[in-house]
Amino acid sequence: MKVYLDNASTTNVSKDVLEAMLPYFKEEFGNPSSLHEKGIKNRKIVNKSRIKIAELLNCKKSEIYFTSCGTESINWALKGLAFNNKTKYEIVITNVEHHATTHTCSFLEGMGFTINYLHVDSNGFIDINELRNLVNENTLVVSIIMANNEIGTIQNIKEISEVCDQARTYLHVDAVQVVCHTKLDLQELNVDLLSISGHKFHGPKGIGLLYIKEGTHIESLIHGGQQELKKRAGTENVPYIVGFTKALELGIANLGQYTKRLNDYSNLFLKRLDNENIKYILNGPNIGEERLPGNLNLSFKDKDGLLLTYLLDKRGIYVSTGSACDSESIEPSHVISAIEVPRDYINATVRFSIGNETTSEEVNYVIDNLIDILKNEM
Repeated sequence: MKVYLDNASTTNVSKDVLEAMLPYFKEEFGNPSSLHEKGIKNRKIVNKSRIKIAELLNCKKSEIYFTSCGTESINWALKGLAFNNKTKYEIVITNVEHHATTHTCSFLEGMGFTINYLHVDSNGFIDINELRNLVNENTLVVSIIMANNEIGTIQNIKEISEVCDQARTYLHVDAVQVVCHTKLDLQELNVDLLSISGHKFHGPKGIGLLYIKEGTHIESLIHGGQQELKKRAGTENVPYIVGFTKALELGIANLGQYTKRLNDYSNLFLKRLDNENIKYILNGPNIGEERLPGNLNLSFKDKDGLLLTYLLDKRGIYVSTGSACDSESIEPSHVISAIEVPRDYINATVRFSIGNETTSEEVNYVIDNLIDILKNEM
C-alpha cells in the first residue's frame, strides 16, 4: 500500500478540478486580453471566477488579484506596501512564519526596514499583549501566519486585527494553510491583505491570489500589460484560475464534513500511540478548533526523524520532517526550535498531514507501521 500523508506540502489535483480545467488547455485557449471571440470568452471566464471567489470569501471582486502562488502573494503584499511607503519603517512578524515571509522581511531589512519579532508559546500562539507593545506609530505592517504550516496552530486573527486597527497599521495574513481547512470570512476577519495558494486544497500548483482590501495602497511588483486591474502584468493563466475556483468551491462546500473526519482520524492516531505506550509529544495545540484538521506534528523520544522518515518511505508512507520548502536542512526547523521542543525529542519530529482523500484503512496502515518501526527498527 502507498499512503500519502504530506498534504500540508501539497495536494493532488482532484478529478472534478482537472475536468473543469481541461477545456482551457486546448479548445478555449484564447488570450483574455485579445479583442476577438476566443479572447472575450476567456475574459468572461476570468471575471466569472473572480466573482465566484469573492462570493466564497465574502469580499468584493475588485479586491481579488490572481498570482502564481502563495510565495508571490506574500512577497507582493510586504514589498508592495514597503515600496509604496515613505514614512513608516517597522514590520512585525512572528518567529514561526513561513520562509516566504521571513526571507522577504530579511530583504526589506537590507533596505533599511526594522523587523520586530513576536515570540510564541509552547503551542505556537502569540502573546497579544506583546503585539500591543510592539506596534507603534512607525509600524507599517503586521504579518501573521494564520495557521502554521508545520504545527497547525490557528491564530486569533480577529483579536490581532483589533490591535492593528487601534495602532493604524496594516495587517497581512498568510492564509496558505487555512483555505478549505477552516472557515475563512474576509469581512469577519477584517484584514488588509491576505495570501492564498491553490495547491494546498486540491487545486493546481502555480496559481494563488492576493486579497487587497479596498483602500489599501500597494505598489506593483510585476510591470508590463494592464492585467489584474493594472496591478499585476502578465497573461492570465485561465485553466489554473478555473481550477483554483473549482477547488475553492468544492473545499468550502465540504468543510464541515472534512473537519470532523480529519479530527476523528487524528484522535484515532494519538489514541493508538498512547495504547502502545509510545513516547511522543504532539507539537502545537490539542486536536480541535485551534488546530488545523489533519495536522499531526509529532516528536518521538530519543529517535532520529530523518531515519524514521526513510523507514516509513520504504513501506510506502510519505510524510515530512517539516516544511517542504526547507527540506534540505538537517537541523530542527525554526518553528520547532521556537516552541522549545525538549532536546531528547526535537531531532525526531515528523509531520503527518492527513488529507481529504485519506481513508481509515490508510490511517491504520500508517499507525501499524509507525508503531512497528519505533519498537523494532529504531
